[in-house]
Amino acid sequence: MSLSAQAREAVRDRIVDRRYALGSRLVEREIAEELQMSRVPVREALRALVAEGLLELLPHSGVRVRRLERGDVQHLYEVWEPLAVQASRLAARRVAEHAPGEAAGLARLRSTLEHADTASRSDDGAREVAAHTAFHEGIVALAGNPLLERMMEQLSWQLQLLFGMRAEPDHMRAQHHLIFRHIAAGDEETAAASTLLHVRDSRAVALRSLFEDES
Repeated sequence: MSLSAQAREAVRDRIVDRRYALGSRLVEREIAEELQMSRVPVREALRALVAEGLLELLPHSGVRVRRLERGDVQHLYEVWEPLAVQASRLAARRVAEHAPGEAAGLARLRSTLEHADTASRSDDGAREVAAHTAFHEGIVALAGNPLLERMMEQLSWQLQLLFGMRAEPDHMRAQHHLIFRHIAAGDEETAAASTLLHVRDSRAVALRSLFEDES
């Protein structure tokens, strides 16, 4: 892994787990000192994270951690919804095509749910968020569509940041298991329908959790 990639991963992790607070200004020199590397790879990392949507440029100089507004959340879900629904549909199709054998990736999907359940029982919110993100990424991988996978990569870290900012209700945990069962059964349309319900519930929870004090 290049130094710039290492720096990007380190800064990204600090944003997602909120060691770098939303809206906070990031100083290239200070990050370089913290990561014990030169400023060049840090500068490249910050530029990449602006492109990913986790950072935003300040009017005159520097960057800050992007603060999600209501419109940002709505736009994110408007894009994620059709992609997530299609990913579940395609994943179920691949499973059906491989029957009676098990499609590659299905075991990984099952494992992410187990990790999420373990994290939930341990009250480990950060690990549960990572597992739930991995679950949705696993569906995309199982779908076997490289273009869909590239499109979802652009949303992945923004989604993980968003997931970490709101509580995960029990009924949404149950929805993950339901989506998995439909995919594992090779039932395209039911998998798609259950994913649509889940994404819309997720959107409602996110908006309520983040902006409930707004009029």
